[in-house]
Amino acid sequence: MKAQPADDGDTLALAQAATWMARLWSEQATDQDRSACAAWRAQQPEHERAWQALHASHARLDGHIAAASPAAVRSTILDPGRGARQPNRRRALQGLGLFVATVATGYGYHVIGEPGALRSAFAAHRTGTGEVRDIQLPDGTQVTLDTASAIDLYFSADERRVRLLAGRVHVTTAHDPAARHRPFVVQTRQGLVRALGTRFTVRQEGDVSHVAVLHGAVELAPIGTQGNVARLDAGQQASLSMQSVGEHYALDDAAAWTQGTLMAERMRLADLLAELGRYRQGVLRCDARVAELRVSGVFPLRDTDRALANLTLALPVEVVRRTRWWVTVQPLP
Repeated sequence: MKAQPADDGDTLALAQAATWMARLWSEQATDQDRSACAAWRAQQPEHERAWQALHASHARLDGHIAAASPAAVRSTILDPGRGARQPNRRRALQGLGLFVATVATGYGYHVIGEPGALRSAFAAHRTGTGEVRDIQLPDGTQVTLDTASAIDLYFSADERRVRLLAGRVHVTTAHDPAARHRPFVVQTRQGLVRALGTRFTVRQEGDVSHVAVLHGAVELAPIGTQGNVARLDAGQQASLSMQSVGEHYALDDAAAWTQGTLMAERMRLADLLAELGRYRQGVLRCDARVAELRVSGVFPLRDTDRALANLTLALPVEVVRRTRWWVTVQPLP
């Protein structure tokens, strides 16, 4: 998959955080340096997020080093022929350079595999696997973040914009308290969803976004076209790509997940398990021999083990647990 570059702001903040960390790690660091770094971190939320992300990656790197061969570590650190006698500041900078390269490699892997993963790590609001959280935005708008979701906020004098970086969000827009009306927009990788007094959901999934309107209406504008805007009314849902808006369909239970449930109506077992898998740690596999079985019912998302147990009561399948983190649904023997 083609790599997606990170936002310039994210990249710049990460580079600046690395520079500050290198300065503070050197033995020449002064109290003035530490005060200046603290002031930089307080300037912007992106600065603090970059600083914390770098520290978290450093902790992971420490774990890798601790697991390495002691002889290998000693040979790298203590061998004078490998630069052990370099000035301390230079060693700190070079060491951090290796560390930042490691961090960048790790981010690069995720950016290639999951576009926007770097931006999600720095998001204003995000949820972990299995977590669903309600948030009130500065204008009073209520949003619910689905499992493994992330958003950033861009509120200005002209616009209220929520950028959906990953996952799914349910939005109930509030009347804008500003004297000058500001449109409310959800931005995805494929385009813009402009609210028209609305309650709606937006899900970022692969190369498309899925939009469902529960109340009011929205306007969908693909990012790859100029002036191509489609209206989606209450009771309708559609997909949004970079070039077009898909066919409108009647609304299903698009907001059931906000109440902790998954509504299935003759859903493929493979698809149901893929959805349940988003709410649990580890791997949830579906054996190909039962993938096409059809399932109807209401399944709890906050207790996926109970949902799996319910499946065994309705279908000729069993749940096999190799470990707590590796579960397979397969045919009965």
